[in-house]
Amino acid sequence: MNINWYPGHMKKTKELLQQQLKLVDVVYELMDARIPISSKNPVIDEIIANKPKVIILNKADLADDKITKLWIEHYKSEGIKAISVDTLSGKGLREVVVEGEKAVKEKMDKLVEKGRKVRAIRVMTVGIPNVGKSTIINRLAGKKSAKTGDRPGVTKGKQWIRLKGNMELLDTPGILWPKFEDQNVARNLAFTGAIRDEIMDIETLALRLLEKLWITDKDKLISRYNIEEGLSSGLEIMDNIAKNRGCIISKGEIDYTRVANMILDEFRGGKIGRISLERPTTSI
Repeated sequence: MNINWYPGHMKKTKELLQQQLKLVDVVYELMDARIPISSKNPVIDEIIANKPKVIILNKADLADDKITKLWIEHYKSEGIKAISVDTLSGKGLREVVVEGEKAVKEKMDKLVEKGRKVRAIRVMTVGIPNVGKSTIINRLAGKKSAKTGDRPGVTKGKQWIRLKGNMELLDTPGILWPKFEDQNVARNLAFTGAIRDEIMDIETLALRLLEKLWITDKDKLISRYNIEEGLSSGLEIMDNIAKNRGCIISKGEIDYTRVANMILDEFRGGKIGRISLERPTTSI
């Protein structure tokens, strides 16, 4: 199942980031806490170069908390500040502001020493589609300033947004890269909804997710779907789930499209459990 996706606005977004970077003081790089490896665009580091950066591990409420803490320690060992954020409860958002201020304190102090008027700290958010940038921005701004949605590609152009305190933030559209060299990365992005479902084989995608979770989070699958003992293949597991959930069409045949959509929706919504698909030491 080869996945490649690079809409035209993605190319424009890369050019936009390169043009606007000189205007900002610090970059907030958002990643999905469930897949920090796969949700990191390799182009971003090249674009932002030595600009101060804070990593935001968003959707932490859907990820395994123990593994998220391992990721935070991993980034700390590399000299990078990472913060886990749950936009539903607001957990971590205050720390995001504080760390942004810390990242540029030296620069702002020097401006004051030179007699310059204190100005707002300029922040840029970057990340892949559907990683939750707009939701975080709206929470930080205290109002609905950025468009949000549960589908990738909602934000189309740049917009400066005034945040609480002394910050201005540049929202940018999500950016993917032209080609996925590693199809495991592509699948992880697809599992979490960063790639539009319409361009993929949903049934195969759900099957691959089940195969992965059967290895990494078997107990959660069994608990959620009351799966029979002794099953081994992804297809057997999917068939069992379909029968238990009534995803049946005429003559007892399984409605694979329906059960596939259900499995993906429940994984993405955290109903199967808090699951991390990647760890700092190795990709599962």
